[in-house]
Amino acid sequence: MQLKGEQLAAHLARELRPVYLVYGDEPLLVIEAADAIRATARRQGFDERKVLTAIAGFNWHELHHAAGSMSLFGGRTLLDLRIPGGKPGREGGLALQEYCARPSPDSLLLVSMIGVEWREEKSAWMAALAAAGVVVRLPSPGLAELPGWLAGRLARQQQSADADGLRFIAERVEGNLLAAHQEILKLAVLYPEGALSLEQIRDAVLDVARYDLDALREALLSGDVARLTRTLDGLQQEGEAPPLILWALTEEVRALAQVRAGLDRRQPLDGLLREARVWGPRQAPFRRAVQRMRAEQANAALAHAARIDRMIKGALRGDVWDEFRQLSLRLVAS
Repeated sequence: MQLKGEQLAAHLARELRPVYLVYGDEPLLVIEAADAIRATARRQGFDERKVLTAIAGFNWHELHHAAGSMSLFGGRTLLDLRIPGGKPGREGGLALQEYCARPSPDSLLLVSMIGVEWREEKSAWMAALAAAGVVVRLPSPGLAELPGWLAGRLARQQQSADADGLRFIAERVEGNLLAAHQEILKLAVLYPEGALSLEQIRDAVLDVARYDLDALREALLSGDVARLTRTLDGLQQEGEAPPLILWALTEEVRALAQVRAGLDRRQPLDGLLREARVWGPRQAPFRRAVQRMRAEQANAALAHAARIDRMIKGALRGDVWDEFRQLSLRLVAS
């Protein structure tokens, strides 16, 4: 069975399966989902808990040994298996498949993983876990979904904020859900239940956003000038290497230029996106971006990127970060 994160609470209120996998990129979401399963298991008589951490050199026979050993108190056991690297490997995958083929009647297996690659999602071991129990994928909310996620967290502590307040928090915790959780808890300590004003939120919430190259590319494709500028400033403050910034920007520029040229030749967009290797969730913002862009705009941006490359290599003088900002504005200008 496959479940979304928001479906887990209702599922646990109805039943408890013998096997669970919870995974995602945000540790906070994985920890909270695993905590909910552990709490339900305790209420249903799984009084003993064995924690196994599958790091390099882990002996996968320990899983079967833990499942087969009797509890000292005659109760049932929660097997809390953590795979920090996001990959069980060949031996681990086989061990999980073998366990799922014959799950222990006196044990509940909870597997938690962070940073799972898409290839692992199609693996035989993950299919075995889904067939024997429940797989819960916990995607991190993007910037567009983050205000709604924050509103839900505030509601848990009987507080609320208007759209401006939620957006203010979202911009300062983007990419850092653990910090977002801490900021929401801080608001409960500082202010009483009820509606929070923008001024109260401004006074309390720190700028704890975590910026990365994916956020930069998303901001570029969405045409969000404020977010793009904020992300570049954050990357500069965090000491990100200029060659990596240039690579991320140039990859998008090349793809946009390639697809725009094909559209001007009246080629079908779907085929052009495949040729440019634009897949998955990136497609929707890319489609909007390429419709905004003109061929001469894309070509000028490529020339600008080449000039920045010479600056990074010392062949030209100039402020590289200022040039990044100018290039970004050139790309999002309508």
